[in-house]
Amino acid sequence: MLVEKNRAASLRETIEELIAVGELSPGDALDETVLAQRFGVSRTPIREALIQLASAGLVDMRPRRSALVAQIGPHRLVEMFEVMAEMEAMCARLAARRMSPSEQAALQAAHEACKASRDAGDTDAYYYLNEAFHRAVYLGSHNDFLAEEATKLHRRLAPYRRLQLRVRDRIATSYDEHGGLVDALLSGDAETSAERARAHVVVQGQRFADLMASLPRSA
Repeated sequence: MLVEKNRAASLRETIEELIAVGELSPGDALDETVLAQRFGVSRTPIREALIQLASAGLVDMRPRRSALVAQIGPHRLVEMFEVMAEMEAMCARLAARRMSPSEQAALQAAHEACKASRDAGDTDAYYYLNEAFHRAVYLGSHNDFLAEEATKLHRRLAPYRRLQLRVRDRIATSYDEHGGLVDALLSGDAETSAERARAHVVVQGQRFADLMASLPRSA
């Protein structure tokens, strides 16, 4: 039983990663038999993994039909980005006051690491490096509970944040926004850090329209 639970947990993490990196898109079917064959396991741990993902809001379970990668409606998506923006602002506000010199150096390094992928227009590479940048801000808050909750929502929105980076000029704009946030954090300006972190995440107006236009037609 313990082996099955561990296998299910491992499969949950693997499928979650496939969703986060865009290999599985919102609305895609998650057939238990197909997944079992893909990962070389029985359907039991696959089913348990999908149930766990459903509890996290990443998967929609359907009676007697394949589960689906969850789709988020426009109104709900705006709400989630609003909450994410406030969480990022809170993390940045605390990080400006609490980051150690070594954490500040790690933040700068994470920002600089994004530069090459920005110049190359490599959205996939930038996405992964962008994750490391935000994680550095979360850790710098020195509030483990806040960092954990921010990470959960950040990951829940991952498929949409990844798609947003494919909008024209978004990578360059994102990098510039990171630069402004780094400057505020290193100077210890808590309120400016919070303001810039919030503005970096929130989607509204034309930016939201661009995000909606980038979604797959099936979504």
